[in-house]
Amino acid sequence: MLPASTVAFHTLGCKLNFAETSTIGRQLKDHGFKKIDFEHPADVYIINTCSVTENADRECRAVVRKALKTNPEAFIAVIGCYAQLKPDVIAAIEGVDLVLGATEKFNLPVYLQQISKKNHAEIHSCEVESADFFISSYSTGDRTRSFLKVQDGCDYNCSYCTIPLARGASRNDTIENVVKQAKQIAAEGVREIVLTGVNIGDFRTKNGENFLTLVRALDEVEGIARFRISSIEPNLLSDEIIEFVAASEKFVPHFHIPLQSGSDSILKLMRRRYLSDLYKNRVAKIKSLMPHCCIGADVIVGFPGESEEHFLDSYSFLTGLDISYLHVFTYSERDDTDAVKIKETVPVFERKRRNKMLRILSQKKLQHFYEEHLSGPHEVLFETENKNGMIHGFTSNYIKVKTEFNPSLVRQIAEVELEKIDDDMEVICRVNIPEPA
Repeated sequence: MLPASTVAFHTLGCKLNFAETSTIGRQLKDHGFKKIDFEHPADVYIINTCSVTENADRECRAVVRKALKTNPEAFIAVIGCYAQLKPDVIAAIEGVDLVLGATEKFNLPVYLQQISKKNHAEIHSCEVESADFFISSYSTGDRTRSFLKVQDGCDYNCSYCTIPLARGASRNDTIENVVKQAKQIAAEGVREIVLTGVNIGDFRTKNGENFLTLVRALDEVEGIARFRISSIEPNLLSDEIIEFVAASEKFVPHFHIPLQSGSDSILKLMRRRYLSDLYKNRVAKIKSLMPHCCIGADVIVGFPGESEEHFLDSYSFLTGLDISYLHVFTYSERDDTDAVKIKETVPVFERKRRNKMLRILSQKKLQHFYEEHLSGPHEVLFETENKNGMIHGFTSNYIKVKTEFNPSLVRQIAEVELEKIDDDMEVICRVNIPEPA
């Protein structure tokens, strides 16, 4: 047991990072640490970093400064993807005491035996090939939903991506253990589980089981009202998975499918494992079985070699797709990726212009999707927070709604009528109160 100390966490990036942060938090609690909010003075601050955002270095520095402003004597540990990719850069940030790479972040209790400030940051990194084992993780603290890690790493090596360099090769949990963890989460009163990973569709076992086998097993877990698939590659989203979700009462009609570009020329430069026709066919298959399904897409603008014609091809492709929203990313150069070797770069101002065009398109698509569902009843899982007298929630097909706060709705699934879309792109709803028997 370590000396009693307070610890605060700040997580940057994806749902997978949140699942891992939560697991590390439980580890430290078991070793005598008391978890507190990041805004409060803590003995130890742990920053879980991301390498996907273009401002990874700036974000990390800002969070370190925030922690030290709250407690100048605090011990600062930085972990996660950016810590694996750029340990020396992070170690040079004033005030950082410990930097842990991919294989060491789950060993924090070992490194926190002594939490006195250091003159120079201690680095414990590794060759990414050493990150060849799987550590189970899931998030807790929000009894509405939990992020459950089922897979880690990636074998795809897209030309712009550093995730294989930060997290290693694709690997996953066993189906038996995922089901066991889902049951543990259910026992804690959580209503929804979001399956997370780097490339979850690549889930596979030595005896031929795959992601479809996994979701079929999870569908049998009692106590969980909803399962949601966080993101899945289009080439791994099979007809069988789509058909299973369409027939399931627990897996919700919501897919997030990375596209990255609607131009086949750019997809080839990116080394994606599909072309635009396959993506279009996946969307058509989903909508044929689940017309009400919410479909989101990731898109990168300003990739090297993306001419105006390529961008307009992509824009036109997206305009014609029956999808509900976009996550738009502006390409930024990453060390040790093949994309930085492409000479035909897009000016930064042009990247920003294209980003703005696609964000406007996304807003139009989301508005249209919401408008399509304003009539008829919907089931909403309500959150816990009281925000300005309102309680928020999501329909199964990922429409964000709100109504006047009522404590009886917290973490409950209720039937509602969607009434109108407000200026915040949220839908005001009316809760259907059942008639007395």
